[in-house]
Amino acid sequence: MPRNGQIKLGSNEVTGPRSLTRLLGLFDVLAKAKDGMTLAELNQALQSPKSSLLNLLRPLVSDGYLACDNGRYRLGPSIFRLAANIISVWNFSSTMRPYLEELAERSEESVYIGVLEKVGGVITYVDAIESPQSVRFSVPIGAARPLYSTAAGRVLLAFGDQEWVENYLRNTKITAYTPYTISSRKALREELEKIRRTRISVSLGETFPESGAISAPIFGADAKLIAAIAVGAPVTRLEPRLAELRPIITEIASRASGSTRSMLRASEAGAAAASKRAPAPAKRAVARA
Repeated sequence: MPRNGQIKLGSNEVTGPRSLTRLLGLFDVLAKAKDGMTLAELNQALQSPKSSLLNLLRPLVSDGYLACDNGRYRLGPSIFRLAANIISVWNFSSTMRPYLEELAERSEESVYIGVLEKVGGVITYVDAIESPQSVRFSVPIGAARPLYSTAAGRVLLAFGDQEWVENYLRNTKITAYTPYTISSRKALREELEKIRRTRISVSLGETFPESGAISAPIFGADAKLIAAIAVGAPVTRLEPRLAELRPIITEIASRASGSTRSMLRASEAGAAAASKRAPAPAKRAVARA
């Protein structure tokens, strides 16, 4: 995101949290207006000066988030695609939950799903189930961890977009959090190559000395990586069970990948249908009073 809370739309910039609230309010009122709204109607509904509204409307029309026809503004095809992507993410967590629950039951340890956050260069955990055991691995949902020192993070590196991964490997400072952390780029590259061959990633005491994890990839449409699923536990309990857990997590990750591909195909079909229903913006649409 650009600095100082700016949202860049086309060649214009809308700045500050107040403008962001106004932007969301604009989408909200238009979503409820089947026949669209004029600038005057938007001015009245949002209690916002026309000049400020025009600064919002012009780039939104230009980028297809709104359509303008005969002075009436409606939601455009780009906002429908954005909505479909948001729904897809929400559906992803609910789609993956049964697999996470199965992994928790079969492993009897904490389990979680992580996704790549490219901006920060970290893994973010989006769902988790903690082990019922008194001594257990625990990671809060929404927590971020380094990619290179975690089992799930290395899965995301091994199967992620190679151009982005190569840039990450060249520019990221590798810090040894413990004596067991892989702390050289050469060793990390070798580990990633091993993960690509085996589709299994293991980390023992690399981020926290007494914690370890085993992880496998979840793929979506076109065999693109979308997440990593993992089992986490104290090293003393996890290490003796690695041979047992490998086939379990591989099997569940494979079935989850198939389910995800079906969900993404359905989401893409929905986005395409919604886009067709939306009025097409004029080739040179111009916001006007």
